[in-house]
Amino acid sequence: MSPGSVCFSLRVSEGPRARTPERWHRGRVLGHPGEQQNMSQPDLEELAEIGEDRFGRRVITFSCCRMPPSHELNHRRLLEYLKHTLDQYVESDYTIVYFHYGLNSRNKPSLGWLQSTYKEFDRRYKKNLKALYVVHPTNFIKVLWTVFKPLISHKFGRKVIYFNYLSELREHLKYGQLIVPPEVLRYDEKLRNLHRGQVPAPAKTPPPRPPLPTQQFGVSLQYLKDKNQGELIPPVLRFTVTYLREKGLRTEGLFRRSASVHTIREIQRLYNQGKPVNFDDYGDVHIPAVILKTFLRELPQPLLTFTAYEQILGITSVPGEHF
Repeated sequence: MSPGSVCFSLRVSEGPRARTPERWHRGRVLGHPGEQQNMSQPDLEELAEIGEDRFGRRVITFSCCRMPPSHELNHRRLLEYLKHTLDQYVESDYTIVYFHYGLNSRNKPSLGWLQSTYKEFDRRYKKNLKALYVVHPTNFIKVLWTVFKPLISHKFGRKVIYFNYLSELREHLKYGQLIVPPEVLRYDEKLRNLHRGQVPAPAKTPPPRPPLPTQQFGVSLQYLKDKNQGELIPPVLRFTVTYLREKGLRTEGLFRRSASVHTIREIQRLYNQGKPVNFDDYGDVHIPAVILKTFLRELPQPLLTFTAYEQILGITSVPGEHF
């Protein structure tokens, strides 16, 4: 590689269906005029397995600390490389982790280029993006948000989640499998050291709060029956199944796809407060499917109870000709 050229990298996780080691896809996106530039040359020397988020989605990380100075960067080829990389994954659910540390006045792209780049990524790229995690945001992010707000839909805005520390990623990703640039690790350590001199007040574990009268998630079926005038079918179960029967039966992989964590929590909150939920407002038939799975997963006792476990397990050993 010539002294004037630099490699730009994206790390990609293949998710649960591909157990082979992950590969750094590296593209040479800058250099001298006339120099041949390969946009997606695999670097076999840097194989890495990054892992996946807690919902089994592929993870792509973008690190600003790897960005070269703007005057050396071929921004057109950078855009081509980004699209080339994302094209391989946008047909399935995926997550982006954006490490903001390292963006400065020397390598920061212009607002005009960012606006035109955002428009290049059409609905195909945004539809299956389930979360955009912004790590170590600064005031520049606030400026960007102000500039882009007229262009960003409310639905896309709900996918953007900000984290001040790397430790906050643990709630959403299998952090131990995530490979973070050393520069970002050192910066995060510096931020945490700034707060270590402050002695926090002793943490007190609050007493458990009783469930709301309208609580739907995390309570027993008996509780739901008592609070719904003896109704045997819980409202969440009835509404989601009805909606899916009417509008989701022709959707392939209905229960395999995930949804925005923020959206799911918002709908859970509405149900727990006894407020109505209109799934048409969310424009994604997979959302009621995820709500149904979440409801069943959070039951204190499984729908197929512990006492019936052995009997149900025995069914799997019955020869097929008896069915």
